Amino acid sequence: MFTLFASMHQPQLVEEIVRINPYLIFKGQCGDAFRFYHQLLGGELGVMTHGESPMKDQTPPEMADAVMHAMLKVDGFELMGSDAPLGQFEKPQGFAVTLQVDTAGDAERIFTALAEGGSVQMPLHETFWSPAFGILTDRFGTPWMVSAAPAAQPAGAREAVAAA
Repeated sequence: MFTLFASMHQPQLVEEIVRINPYLIFKGQCGDAFRFYHQLLGGELGVMTHGESPMKDQTPPEMADAVMHAMLKVDGFELMGSDAPLGQFEKPQGFAVTLQVDTAGDAERIFTALAEGGSVQMPLHETFWSPAFGILTDRFGTPWMVSAAPAAQPAGAREAVAAA
């Protein structure tokens, strides 16, 4: 459910009207990146090149193999992307794609695979909010944050800490 606030004091719940999906832009390696993400994360992958599109007759020959649109659907979420038009790619900055996984083991497996050939800004480690959290940029230039969900607390643990 998406929540909109009419004022700071009167929250109103409204019907879900917006979905926010990351859209990644690549410098010619979108297809390789999305096939890698699909292999690593599973889900359903769709990729269309400019040469496969209904506008293929109007596509410059040098763009025929470039990805017009890719979409990876995983657990109800969508990661999308494409190759930038020739000469228009700009290095991504100011964001990260965040993966929240169930276990520290899943976080380690995914983090290690994404880090291969990329650069690690913050190694995977335990934090106060996660048993395994790390930040990296993969070999395709995509910035990621990987975080494992905290372990379930035993019943009453939160109340015991609050009472102390």
